[in-house]
Amino acid sequence: MKKLSVAVAVCAVLASSYTSAEVRINGFASIVGGKSLDSDSTLYGYDDDISFKNESKFALQLSADLHEKLTATAQIIARGEDDFDATFEWAYITYEYSDELQFSAGKMRVPFYKYSDFLDVGYAYRWVRPPKSVYGIPFSTYEGVSVVYSSQLGDWDSTLQGFYGAFDGDIDVFGTELPAELNNLAGINWSLSYDWFSARAAYIVADTSISSEDSGLIGLVSVLSDSGLTNTANDLITEEDKTSFVGVGFSVDYENFLFDAEYTQFEVEDSILPEQSQYYASVGYRIDSVIVHFTYEDNDDKHDSSRFNTIESIPTLNSAVNGALEGLRAQSNVYTIGARYDFHPSAAFKIDFSRFEDDITDTETDVVAVGVDLVF
Repeated sequence: MKKLSVAVAVCAVLASSYTSAEVRINGFASIVGGKSLDSDSTLYGYDDDISFKNESKFALQLSADLHEKLTATAQIIARGEDDFDATFEWAYITYEYSDELQFSAGKMRVPFYKYSDFLDVGYAYRWVRPPKSVYGIPFSTYEGVSVVYSSQLGDWDSTLQGFYGAFDGDIDVFGTELPAELNNLAGINWSLSYDWFSARAAYIVADTSISSEDSGLIGLVSVLSDSGLTNTANDLITEEDKTSFVGVGFSVDYENFLFDAEYTQFEVEDSILPEQSQYYASVGYRIDSVIVHFTYEDNDDKHDSSRFNTIESIPTLNSAVNGALEGLRAQSNVYTIGARYDFHPSAAFKIDFSRFEDDITDTETDVVAVGVDLVF
């Protein structure tokens, strides 16, 4: 909590510095407890001992209006999974050129999904956590620039965003934290809404490099290179590989009926990483201050069949490469039943029960989680 105290002190100093600026300090928090109902498996970081740390978080957001259409925004967040060490999640400036056009620069959220801007704000959605099969890309911010154009297309509200930048940090690659760089990270996303219906599409590209030194593949890469199989060795290394992300989705909020669906596809070309495609569909029903919901998720990570059996002339190495490829494959489904109760204008109580089915290992894991989300 020491780092959080320092971060709060920084906010106070910044706020007092802009004596002529309008400064707003807002925040949000999630207190979440959960456990796995299976003694020999984990899911979402939970085992069979209840934990109130894994998905809990506390955040402050400072926004300063510097006049002349210029604002500065910083968000500081402390996550339970990181021992509540506070970090700057966002830090950027925005220039509002007109009512329709604005420019931003700094550290911002990558607009992968519908709920990207509210990814950490549990109060903004009905689940304890967004569907992890889709919302599972292991990084969420970038350093760069963004331009947003908002307009009316007939009766439709339209928001078009383009951005460019880079990411440099550790990411989780199938359970292992590895140093990664994404250069020339660029994309566009377009949102349309009319009354009770909204839709969104996004396309993002990057040049991706992931260190293989700690991945367990470095020995295999060395053996393949020494055997003259340089091309196969290079396939096991992710270095400046072209990466693409496609996401589409839509939402319905009609009277008491709610429906959300998103589909994403993620691919790193010429890499051991498999092509990933995921989707979820979620239906909810609002009864006064209570929402009950059901969500289905599907995750299908697969390799093109041509990646297997590339060196049949050396059976031992062929088996090792096939094993590495197969070890990265994932095929699973998740079923979630839950409820949200808005017991306060700024707080909501939630409970979710999720069943994860691994089609590769033919195993199931159940997790129950309860939490309180609030904004202030």
